[in-house]
This record gives sequence, C-alpha cells and structure tokens, in this order.
Amino acid sequence: MAESTDLESLRCELYFGDFVQLYSDETQSHHWRYSIPQCLCWSLGLLPRQDLDKASPQGWTLKATIYRQENTVIQTCVVATSGIALAHGAGGFGSYLFAMSEAVAKQSTESNAARNIKNPSLGWMIGFLFVVSFLGLFSVVPLRKIMIIDFKLIYPSGTATAHLINSFHTPQGAKLAKKQVRELGKFFSFSFLWGFFQWFFTAGDDCGFINFPTFGLKAYQNKFYFDFSATYVGVGMICPYLINVSLLVGAILSWGIMWPLINNRKGDWYSEEHSSGLHGLQGYKVFIAIALILGDGAYNFFKVLGRTLFGLYQQFNTKDISTVLPVANRSSPVISPTLSYDDQKRSELFLGDQIPSWFAVGGYVIIAIISAITVPHIFHQLKWYYIVVIYIIAPILAFCNAYGCGLTDWSLASTYGKLAIFTIGAWAGAANGGVLAGLAACGVMMNIVSTASDLMQDFKTGYMTLASPRSMFVSQVIGTAMGCIISPCVFWLFYKAFHDLGLPSSEYPAPFALVYRNMSILGVEGFSALPKHCLTLCYIFFAAAIVINAIRDTVGKKRARFIPIPMAMAIPFYIGGYFAIDMCIGSLILFIWRKINKAKADAFGPAVASGLICGDGIWTLPSSILSLAGVKPPICMKFLSRNQNAKVDGFLNS
Repeated sequence: MAESTDLESLRCELYFGDFVQLYSDETQSHHWRYSIPQCLCWSLGLLPRQDLDKASPQGWTLKATIYRQENTVIQTCVVATSGIALAHGAGGFGSYLFAMSEAVAKQSTESNAARNIKNPSLGWMIGFLFVVSFLGLFSVVPLRKIMIIDFKLIYPSGTATAHLINSFHTPQGAKLAKKQVRELGKFFSFSFLWGFFQWFFTAGDDCGFINFPTFGLKAYQNKFYFDFSATYVGVGMICPYLINVSLLVGAILSWGIMWPLINNRKGDWYSEEHSSGLHGLQGYKVFIAIALILGDGAYNFFKVLGRTLFGLYQQFNTKDISTVLPVANRSSPVISPTLSYDDQKRSELFLGDQIPSWFAVGGYVIIAIISAITVPHIFHQLKWYYIVVIYIIAPILAFCNAYGCGLTDWSLASTYGKLAIFTIGAWAGAANGGVLAGLAACGVMMNIVSTASDLMQDFKTGYMTLASPRSMFVSQVIGTAMGCIISPCVFWLFYKAFHDLGLPSSEYPAPFALVYRNMSILGVEGFSALPKHCLTLCYIFFAAAIVINAIRDTVGKKRARFIPIPMAMAIPFYIGGYFAIDMCIGSLILFIWRKINKAKADAFGPAVASGLICGDGIWTLPSSILSLAGVKPPICMKFLSRNQNAKVDGFLNS
C-alpha cells in the first residue's frame, strides 16, 4: 500500500522530455513516445501540446500546461545561452576576448604591437565560439552515470535548481511564483524608468547620477561614491553579505590606503613619465590584483584537486572498477532496493535514456579536428599543434572540473584558462604574438571545462526532476548555439554604441579584460614590466590570499563568515569601490527587510533584486540604439568644487 500511495502522488502526468508516462493505481505504466524535436519544441514553447485525451486510458487527460520536466529543459537552454555571455563565462566578453582589443592594449602600454591585437568583429567572434563551445558537452557525457548515480555527487547549484523547480509545481509553489513574478514586474518597471530618467543628465563626460560625489569630491577622486546603479544594488541583494563586505574591504585597503601611499612615492618608486602605464601606479593596481586572484585560485585549485583525488580514491577503493566506470553501452548494475521509491524511479529514467558513447567520443573528435583547422585561421598566432595539445589534455581537466564542481559547487574554469595563458603564451614567445596566443588558448580551455561542469550541473537537475537526459543534452546544444550568436551580437552592440567601453572611467570598465591581458604579458615577458617593489608586494598578497583562505577553512563556518574572501577583495583594486558601495547598500536593504519581515524578504528578495537588475540591463539596449542613432542627452549634470565653480562662473560672465 505504501508503494501505491507513492504512485498515487505521481498519478498526475509526468512529462519526461521525450515521452509522457501515466501511472495507474495498479503500478502499471502506459507510454506515448514522441520525437525529441517535438518535445523540445513543446518545452521551448514553439508548438502547442497535442490533444492526447482520446489516447489516454481511464479518462485521464493531459493538460496544456508546463510541467517540471519542461521547466528543466527550458532552464537548461537558457543557462547554456546566458553562460557564454558571463564575464568569466565561455564567451570571455569581459575577460580574455575583450583583452585582445586595442582599447585594452593601450591601457597596458606593453606588448601592444599589431601581432598582439585583434579587435572584436562579429564574424570571427561567432565563428570562434561555434568551433570551441561544443567540445565540453561531449567530453563528459560518457561519465554522467559515474558522477550522478555511482559517486552521488551533490552539485549544490543543480540540486537547488531542481528543488526550486519542484516547489513551483505544487499549489503553494504556483501561488507564490505568481506573487514573485508580480514583484519582479514592479521593480523591473521602476529600474527601467530610473535608467531612462538618468539618461537625460549624461550629455558629456563625467556627467549624470553615476558620477554623484556622495561622500565629497576627494572621496570621489578615489572612487568612493554611490552611483545610483539599480543593477549593482540588485546584485548586492542576491550576493551573500560576506561577498559585499569583502569587496568594500578590498576597496578601502587599495583606494583608501595603498594607492594614495604609493602615489606619494612618485619619482622614487616610479617616474612621472610612466605614471599612466604598467611601470607606474597602474602596474601596482593591476599586478597586485592579479597576485590576489592567482593566490586565491591556486589555493582553491589544489584544495578542490585534493578533494577530487581523495574522493576518487575512496570511490575506486570501495567498488569494483568494472562496475564503477560506466559508459552508455555498458549494462548498469541493479538499482539498490534500499533506495527510496523516488530515487529508484529517478535512476531508472536516468539510466534508461542513454546517450551512446560512440556518439560522444565521435562528436568530440570531429569537432576537435574542425576546430584545429579553423581556429588557426582566426588567430594566426595560435598554431594547430597548440590546439591539439589542449584538446588531448582538456578532457582530463574537464572531468576534474566537473567532479570538483560536484563536490564544492566551485567551477575552476578561469583557473584552467589562466594555466593555458601562461603555458601556451610562453611556448609561443613574445616575438610570435605570444600574448594573443595565450589569450586565445585561454578561451579554448575555458570553453571546454566550463561547459562540461555546467552540463553536469544540469544533468543533476534533470535527475532530480525526472527529466530526460537526452532531451537535456539536445537542449544544452541548442542553448549553446543560441549563445554563440546572441551573446556576440549583444556585445557588438555595446562595443559600437559605447566608444569608451573598457576604459576605467567609463560606465562599463571591464576590469578583468585588462587583468587577463596583463597575465598574458607576464607569462610572455616575465617580470620586466613591473615597477619598483611591485614584485615584492605581489609575493606578499599572493601569500596573504593563501593564508586567508587557509584560516577560513580552519576556523569553521561560524567564524569564517567574518573573514573576507581574497578573490572578492581583488576586484575593486583596479576599478574602485563605487560598485562595492552599491552592493553593500543592496545588502543593507535586504538586512533591514529581514529584520522587519524575514519570511517576505526570503520569498520576494530574489524577485525584487532580479527586477532591479533586468530593468536596468534592458534599458541599456534602447540607450545603445539612441547612441548609434546619434541621439544625445540634453543635459549634463556635473559637480564642481567651490573654487572651480567660481572660475567657471567668472569665465561665463566675462
């Protein structure tokens, strides 16, 4: 009877992505199979669901609604599309790809010869992403069973997404979701209109609310001010308190203490003529931030690698290797009867919907060959044998990244990308365009290891929501293909509309682009580009990042929440503390809201934050179109000191 009760709870329609299954009270099942293209079109809302009332037994009906399995397929497609656009995502628009441009090269003043510069162009960006973005999807597909079923890896983000999707498909969850969507719409409208209002006051350089000297002009010169950004306030509401506080601590340490002190050493530590390049204050800002990032990345890399190797040792030490290493064509072990009924059904579906190993291996080899032929035509500095070496090593690193992500929820794609920067850049050499070769190699490596871990996260979500792995794989491919087209087009729109894109003083400074370029310079040219005492400070901050992380892991979770995170501290070292102030204000809003009504804050906080982010983000599209059309804002709102204002008034009156 207990099993019958479980089945009764699942008696409603279960849509598995590539087939519909209805359970009867007698534990019998009935199947109606459809093609994967039909199911994907249903999942993506491109086709209406067919009326299956006549085919269903016992008068059961299939309602034309979105089921949890369809939601899973849809979110897989959306995440794959948006993942390419992220700053540290596969596309690299805020990191390695934009680092190749002339705008970023001028800021570094080193290795900016023509052989180390490749300005963005819509054609080569789309082509490059298409030939390198699908390899990671094929690299770990044969091992999806070992990750999800045998090793039972948690994949916290994938599991959390599954629980969220499952919660929506309850009467209470559906009711709450409607309210959350309503709140998102309200704050989306507010954020969009606020961005539209601000646009009227930005007719010149340093104009508008984004340059409001909240704490005075001196603090404004040192990048401490509130710039009224709805996006960063919303991000601050989503990010943990510790992240936002770490950003603020990093801003105070760098722009509040270190840079003013180093600036006072001008003429001693660096000369006046090099004050704007890497041999001046800019070098301290960039390379100390790099040292913090590398220190944090190195610590987490070896920590995750250690846990990965230890976990693999335990798994292989307790199981028969022949049953642990699963491929799609090998028979699966009998599902343990001790599993709960839900887990048994999940495992049956997950193991029954196979993706053949020959398909995964063949797909990887074919795409690798195409990529090895095509990429050197896009980047002449990146030779075909560099790419072959990357593709031989990449599946191992993709497995390590996917396994480590399952344990810790921490993807080390950017760390593997930095490894490619230093190795391939040094191999190519400065005379042969090593800077550009290193950045391109970084893109190839990041695409493989990042998409591999993302796909495994989505497989975990599908396992928890009873979605078809095969449909999810196809959805991931579709989403990746969409991202390869949509993301470069959006970036191209920004690149053409905002001519100061990537500059420190612009609305979109892209700090990591300069960081990645200077990493490549460091790998190719060594430490000759560093100003006086910069290397010593880099050693200190590299070691400090490792020590801080070690202390955080030692003292326990309760005390670790009071210790800042080095990676977050490094971000404001270059761009300043204004966005950290925005994010801390977002945290403050959420903190006060939770004190007043914790239940409402937890339920609607993410929706409010998403509305603020999306509204401000969507406004950038019409503002870009206005800029491309030559429409200028009518007003410049600028702030001057009393003495400057008197001079301006005197000039105008004369």
